[in-house]
Amino acid sequence: MTDLDRAFHAVPGPIYTHHERHGETVHRSAPESIRRELAALQVHPGDRVLEIGTGSGYSGALLAQCCPDGQVTSIDISDELVRRAAAIHAERGVTGVDCHVGDGLAGYPTAAPFHRVVSWCAPPRLPKAWTQQVVNGGGIVACLPITALPSATLIATITVAAGKPRIEALAGGGYAQSTPVAVDDALTVPGRWVDYCDRRPDPSWIGICWRSADDAQHTGARSALGQLLHPGYTDTYRQMELHWRSWYTWTSALGDPQLSLVSLRNEIRGLGHTTPRSAAVILTDGRVIADRPDSPSLHSLRTWLQRWEHAGRPAPESFARTLVPHDGPDLAGWDLQVGHGSVTTRPAAAAARR
Repeated sequence: MTDLDRAFHAVPGPIYTHHERHGETVHRSAPESIRRELAALQVHPGDRVLEIGTGSGYSGALLAQCCPDGQVTSIDISDELVRRAAAIHAERGVTGVDCHVGDGLAGYPTAAPFHRVVSWCAPPRLPKAWTQQVVNGGGIVACLPITALPSATLIATITVAAGKPRIEALAGGGYAQSTPVAVDDALTVPGRWVDYCDRRPDPSWIGICWRSADDAQHTGARSALGQLLHPGYTDTYRQMELHWRSWYTWTSALGDPQLSLVSLRNEIRGLGHTTPRSAAVILTDGRVIADRPDSPSLHSLRTWLQRWEHAGRPAPESFARTLVPHDGPDLAGWDLQVGHGSVTTRPAAAAARR
């Protein structure tokens, strides 16, 4: 049995996620995702760990179990979640976790430096503050966007040397976007890169990489979403769910400004090509929908699919990767770029400006 196995055996998850007095919380990550990220993080006894996103408190308790004689500093934007997690830690006698309310994108300089940083949310990019608060040779595991669209993210394992981050590994996966204020539900309608949302009867939204070419009323995004909510063409492609992360990584690597992501009636998501006058996406269940059979967007989508199939549906971890410094007026840090062969993404911020 590994140390991580022993930690999961020692910490009862339901006490944090479904507490009999504090109630159930939706702010929790899947145990298999937590295990994957903690395995990549490689926490050792005595480590000082920064956790971005307190959530239920379960992951913080696991971290404390993994670093005896160390300290976990857990930050969340929600004072309610922080109070709830701290109360459950106290009830269980957990003393290795300090929970604080704050903006996790700024890290927590008061308790720095840290040996490890782990994030259970997706920031706009890797924040510079995190890398500045990690010891030389320290590690970060974070969910980072690969293009300026919701849910187009990968899990990056990063080593920091002399303040500069280097990606050691990538894996498919994602978490809710970080938000500047606490929200009840960051998954149904993401807080970043949603260009138009139709909330009736259930939320449907669209994110477009060509947002800088749209007008202030988001007329183009609204038109594209409307065409997909009432498609004039439907076809069945092939099963996509198991290969969805490969598909969004590969299309993100194209850097095409017409790339767009939709969520339809809060039931199913799709990724493809849109313009103000045409739209076509493939859904996670393998259906292809478009505005009409002769749609220019449908032609582009089919071309992308052919090229992706020819590439062999590559796994996200097989893509080339690099971190590009970003020192603009917004969040300073590094944008994650991915590429496959001769194809490389533009940074998320650059895609948003196009």
